[in-house]
Amino acid sequence: QIMAQICAETVGVPTDRVVVDTADTDTGPHCMGTFASRGTHRAGNAVIQAAREARQVMLEVAAEELEVNASDLETDGLGNILVKGAPQKSISIFDVALSAHFKRGRSISGRGMFLIPRSYPEKETGAMKPSTCYAHACTVAEVEVDDETGEVTVLTVKNVFEIGRALNPKMVEQQLVGGSWMGISHALYETTEPYYPNRDHGGTDFNQYLMPGPGDLAQTEIIVLERPSADGPYGAKGPGEMCANPQIPAAGPP
Repeated sequence: QIMAQICAETVGVPTDRVVVDTADTDTGPHCMGTFASRGTHRAGNAVIQAAREARQVMLEVAAEELEVNASDLETDGLGNILVKGAPQKSISIFDVALSAHFKRGRSISGRGMFLIPRSYPEKETGAMKPSTCYAHACTVAEVEVDDETGEVTVLTVKNVFEIGRALNPKMVEQQLVGGSWMGISHALYETTEPYYPNRDHGGTDFNQYLMPGPGDLAQTEIIVLERPSADGPYGAKGPGEMCANPQIPAAGPP
């Protein structure tokens, strides 16, 4: 959904007109992965580059149809291309695509690749800059501990996340709520320690592997701080795995 939104915003079309085709690993280009929760940041920037290239071809074809310069055109976000200052002179993106293919012999397409500049260690200090931006999170958990059994009950969980810019606020909120639940589950229910990865003393299937249900969830508060990243796609960084990490030290055993 996020990649579709980024593409739609860049090209100038409704989001529901964008289809994200899942790559085929047999034929697609090699990808290094979305390690460090960088999917939105890295792939989003590549999508912007590809969308800009496709948009330029689209405007050039539209300019030929409308007999104006490509620089005189703009999109309305509804699937149309208009002449600046003369919106009555327009053409639909659908008709532009037909013209490009059948009349002009052109493909409205684009390619994008995003790489951050390589960072080399400084000779004197060894310092380097492997990342261009960081997201931040803070969790405060109010817990109740049974003095006799040591059982921990989480009463409230308050989470604050700084993720650059929330491109889809509702989706971000749901991811952060689910991540908070997952973090509490890791801390108090799933009991992977101290025997992990040895399974001799742990559950071997989901009948024995304890996880919290809806009735076990504490009252959860989510606050999203937006500090747009200078090199993020429309300022985004993305929450990623960070949404499930800070709850573990906040609520788990010391």
